[in-house]
Amino acid sequence: MSLEYKASELMTINAARLLRDGDVVFVGVGLPNLACNLARRTHAPNLVMIYEAGVIGAQPSRLPLSIGDPTLVSGSLSVCSMYDIFAFYLQRGNVDVGFLGGAQIDRFGNINATVIGDYHHPKVRLPGSGGSMEIAAWASRCYVITPHQKRRFPERVDFRTSAGFLGGRAEREAAGLRGAGPQAVVTDLGILEPDENGELILTALHPGVSVEQARANTGWDLKVAASLRETERITAMELSILREELDPQGIYL
Repeated sequence: MSLEYKASELMTINAARLLRDGDVVFVGVGLPNLACNLARRTHAPNLVMIYEAGVIGAQPSRLPLSIGDPTLVSGSLSVCSMYDIFAFYLQRGNVDVGFLGGAQIDRFGNINATVIGDYHHPKVRLPGSGGSMEIAAWASRCYVITPHQKRRFPERVDFRTSAGFLGGRAEREAAGLRGAGPQAVVTDLGILEPDENGELILTALHPGVSVEQARANTGWDLKVAASLRETERITAMELSILREELDPQGIYL
């Protein structure tokens, strides 16, 4: 009997699997928050979570509703200023993973969270960068979680809020950005990873999804890895932790 799950659960679980035990992770709210807490309860018990408000080594007893939720402080390793987090941890190279999201992500992993359309006369004005610009530049590796829709995956973003590989790996390196850039984009159809030039290509499909579906929902000619794989099936334990422990009210799921 196959398990039934939502697209949000599928993305969260596959994102959690990318994390390694001992990783220092810059955590945001939403699905990345769930992914990190799920990883810590399964295969990565030594995961260190850093929240933008200034909490290091957070061990929340319940789902934090924002980066400033008081539950993050109890049991944490340290509490400091937001400036300290960015200057002495992220920019210094002490953050292994940054989780990102946005309205658009293009073929080179650049993210737009600023405007849809022309910057001076936008169709939609979005929340903007927050800390994502710094995270994209300085975290050792970045992961992105987003639904796989053609409007979200244009060949070129309308505005570069956060740097992926800019126009390719060589351009990112020339810009002096120390972090390795986006290493995986987890969607509800599969996983995209950068090739040797920094272009996102399809490396994995979720069970029951076809290459044609992924290509039809991508705004550029999506390349497929020679070793295309299928992601591991969702387990009952992973779903149980998500639904019963982490987000029983379905706030994010």
